Amino acid sequence: MSQERLLQVLLAPQISEKATFIADKNEQVIFRVLPDATKPEVKAAVELLFKVKVESVQIANVKGKCKKFGRTMGRRKGWKKAYVSLMPGQEINFVDGGVV
Repeated sequence: MSQERLLQVLLAPQISEKATFIADKNEQVIFRVLPDATKPEVKAAVELLFKVKVESVQIANVKGKCKKFGRTMGRRKGWKKAYVSLMPGQEINFVDGGVV
């Protein structure tokens, strides 16, 4: 795993009501990741970028929704998200722009 690849794996943090609930309850952080990203790559990328210890990573493929544009049916693109469990005592604070 090259450092260039690790810098590209994480696309954005997924910040929503569900994501903040999971972050408080399970000490997990949710990220949008590249469609071909693997668990070891996500773990290494989070540890490199945020200087925290990662306990485990779960990955889910999110299917794109079907949407109607006038008479025609279209489909949004699917994407991949990663649930990153941090070691106890570790935290990532996106409001301040980094690690606490």
